[in-house]
Amino acid sequence: MDEELRSVTERLRQESGGSAAFDALLATEDLDELAEVLTAPGQPLWARELAAFRLGRAGDRRAFESLVLLLNHRDPPRCAGAAHALARLGDPRTARAAAALATNELRVAYALHPVRLLVVLRAPESVPALITTLERRLRPHDPYRRVSLACVEGLGILGDGRARRVLTEALAHPALAEAAVHALARLPKERRTG
Repeated sequence: MDEELRSVTERLRQESGGSAAFDALLATEDLDELAEVLTAPGQPLWARELAAFRLGRAGDRRAFESLVLLLNHRDPPRCAGAAHALARLGDPRTARAAAALATNELRVAYALHPVRLLVVLRAPESVPALITTLERRLRPHDPYRRVSLACVEGLGILGDGRARRVLTEALAHPALAEAAVHALARLPKERRTG
């Protein structure tokens, strides 16, 4: 059992009170049974999350909508588990959904895991979304330093020259300066003309 699966299952086992229903859901290999949990009325959140997480890791796209909802949850461990499952899911809609969540100013408090997922996905939407999110965070006294730092680090990992301007602006922010220096060093060298 890998670390992410262990973390999610231990957390959800506690939420379920160690119920027999939890054990059954964890043990089943029937993907249809897991998918039914996502649509059946009256299912507790822990059951829906476990079913979506397991389906996502199995590459079953029926988990997509549930995982996107969990990616935008107020509880960071739920977001982290959803990001992990979405990265494995292989659904072409994932990057667009993560970009929409990362750039939604009304939900910026929950943007950390969508930002990190965009870096893992390395999709066409990744760099533009991280640039947009970081630009908005470069205001004085912005309270979302972890989101801006994740953007800076992610843009460095992605190594796309389009990020040079916003990373250079990030140098002026003491909390981001060191990460911005490292990110800028990972970008391709600028070509000099003339």
